[in-house]
Amino acid sequence: MQPFIHIDVEQLGEALAQLAPNARPLAGGTDLLPLIKEGLIAPERLINLKALAALRAIRVDEAGLSIGALTTLAELEQHPDVRRHWTALAEAAALSASPQLRNMATLGGNLLQQARCWYYRGDFHCWLKGGTHCHARDGRNDVHAIFEQSPCVAVYPSDPPVALLALDAEVQIVGAQGERRLSVAELLQAPSERRRALHTLADDELIVGVRVPRTGGRSHYLKAMDRAVWAYALVSVAVAAEIDQGAARNVRIVLGGVANSPLRATSAEALVEGRAIDAALAHQAGEAAIAAATPLTHNRYKLALTRNLVAQALLDLVAGGA
Repeated sequence: MQPFIHIDVEQLGEALAQLAPNARPLAGGTDLLPLIKEGLIAPERLINLKALAALRAIRVDEAGLSIGALTTLAELEQHPDVRRHWTALAEAAALSASPQLRNMATLGGNLLQQARCWYYRGDFHCWLKGGTHCHARDGRNDVHAIFEQSPCVAVYPSDPPVALLALDAEVQIVGAQGERRLSVAELLQAPSERRRALHTLADDELIVGVRVPRTGGRSHYLKAMDRAVWAYALVSVAVAAEIDQGAARNVRIVLGGVANSPLRATSAEALVEGRAIDAALAHQAGEAAIAAATPLTHNRYKLALTRNLVAQALLDLVAGGA
């Protein structure tokens, strides 16, 4: 590990002044520190944000939910208003990691979590690390993408952002050029030739919060894992809708664990919109959600898993989502 300087800051302006390509903000550190230990990044400075108390808060008002970037996943999971009105987010936080990690991991850091692909994390100069080839394409790819988005087939690993996309959340960002707000879809995008990362945040910017609008609808999050608890998603699904006289309105269906970024299943949404959801329609929506999928050699099982998880999430939503 390359030596680095640890810098404590007490004001947001101090943190912004320290940001640079050779510096990294440090919050919970649950992904950053493993990246450093694995040699994937070698910052010269770590900017400790933990003293920025204003960024660790959950506030509810008539317009919706405001979450500071330093809010932990455990705090999201346990907050009564989040559980009641933005249920999918609380469910996703609860399923994201072990209790110890949820007590440390922050929402801002979770949004920026890097790929967990064993080629990316291992001793391979893969495409995502600046190489010319994605080793997973013709290698071991049983947990990788079934939707084509870039030369890389690693999947986006985090749980809460899948729910945030279904809930139409905005991410609040500050940097050298001022403040901006992005949708989750604008922040989390597939990597490109010029940007080998799973997000679009610049080196001189910080996520300071997330804003989730209030609706009269319900939401729900389901996750399939390769062991009973606290593993990364093989497939996850977040659904949100308003149930009006038995019909689903403003339907949003988001898939996780299947692409470089959380992916809206727009064909499935269109199929369900304005209709009463029963078992037959839920199954049709699951089929529509995987219609454009192109599985790899070892992950065809994700087709049935995705289809069934979409159907189950919709049926659960109608049966009692909050």
